[in-house]
Amino acid sequence: MAGSIVYLVPGFFGFSSVGAVGYFEDVERALGTALRRRGVDARIVGCRTQPTASIRRRAEALRAQVQRNGGLKADALHFVGHSTGGLDVRLLLAPGLRGARADVTERIARRTRSAISVATPHRGTPLANHFLSIQGQTLLLVLSALATTGQGRGLIVAAARAIALVARVDDWLRRDQGALDRLAEGLLHRVRFDRSDPLWRWLREIQRDQGAAVQLTPEGIDLFAAAVADRPGIDYGCVVTGVPPPREALKAAELLDPEYLVLRALFRLLHVFASRPHPHYPYPAPDAPTRAAIERALGFPVGPRTGDGVVPSLSQLHGRLLHVACADHLDIVGHYTLAGGRTADWLPSGAGFTPEAFEACWDAVAAAIARAGGPAR
Repeated sequence: MAGSIVYLVPGFFGFSSVGAVGYFEDVERALGTALRRRGVDARIVGCRTQPTASIRRRAEALRAQVQRNGGLKADALHFVGHSTGGLDVRLLLAPGLRGARADVTERIARRTRSAISVATPHRGTPLANHFLSIQGQTLLLVLSALATTGQGRGLIVAAARAIALVARVDDWLRRDQGALDRLAEGLLHRVRFDRSDPLWRWLREIQRDQGAAVQLTPEGIDLFAAAVADRPGIDYGCVVTGVPPPREALKAAELLDPEYLVLRALFRLLHVFASRPHPHYPYPAPDAPTRAAIERALGFPVGPRTGDGVVPSLSQLHGRLLHVACADHLDIVGHYTLAGGRTADWLPSGAGFTPEAFEACWDAVAAAIARAGGPAR
C-alpha cells in the first residue's frame, strides 16, 4: 500500500506537542510497528488542532494540514481521531457539505479509505455542559488572562519554577517519579516568558474560540449527528474505552502521595460529571452482540453511566467496533501509569492499563487500516 498517509487527529484541548509533552505519546511507534508487521508502508502524521474551537473550524484546520502534508497526492488516506478529533474527521469527510474549499475536500474524501475514532463522543458528553457553567466559564477566562497578559505569563513562569523545584525535592527524597516530575521534565523547565512559546500559543487559541464546548454537549451533538452522514466507500470504525466506577478505598502508599491524591480527586470529579446521562438525549442502545463484546472486554456491565472519565462508553460507538479497552480517556493515547517512565498518568483512574493493552489497542487500529487499505477509488 505505497503512498499511504495516516493522520493522527487530537481531541478537545488537544495539541501536537507542548515542550516535550506529546499528545499521542508513543502512538506513532506502536501504530507504525503494527502497520509494518502487516506489510503496510504508511507515513504517520501527527496533526495540530485548534484546542477548543468549533468542530467546523477544527475540520477546516485538518483539511489545510492534509493539503500541506501531501494528502492530495497520496494513494490512500487514513484518519485516526481521538476524542473530538474523531468528530473533526467525520465532518471533513461528510458528503454533501459545502465550504470555501469544497473541491479540495472532495479530493481528500476520494482518497480516504478509513476513518477511525478513539474514545470519541459521537453522542456528546455530559462533561461538556460543565464548561457552560459559571465555574467552567471562569476557568476559560482564567486561561485567557494567563495567555494574553504579561502578568499572567509571569505568574505561570514563576509557578513553573516553583513546581520544578518541588519536583527536585521529591527526587532528593527518593520518591518514585509521578505526574509532577513528568510535568517538570517535559514542560515546566522549558516555559519562557516570550509570547512565541508554544504554551502561550496554545492558551491564546483557547482564548480565541471555545465553540466546541457547546457542540460537545448531548444537545449540541444531536444536531451534528442528524446533519453529518458517513461517506459511502469509507470504512468507519471505533475504539471504545471505559473504566469501572472509582473505588472508595485508597492504598496506604497512595495516602502518602499528595500529588496522586489531587489527581485522583480530579478524576473522580470528572467521572461524576461525565456519568450523568441526559434524560432527553439518550445514547443509542447497542445490539446484543456488541454489548456482549464490550462487557466481555471491560469485565463489568455497561450502561449509560459507564465511561472513561470524560466520554460515556456508549457515546463512543460509531461504525464497526474495532477494539474495547479498560482504559481512561488519556490512557489510550499513551498517558498511563505503567508507560515505562515516558509520560505521566494525568487521570489516575485505577483502570490498570498496561503496555500490553496499549500495544493491543493500536494493533487493532493497524489491522483496520490494513483491511481498508489499497489504492484510492
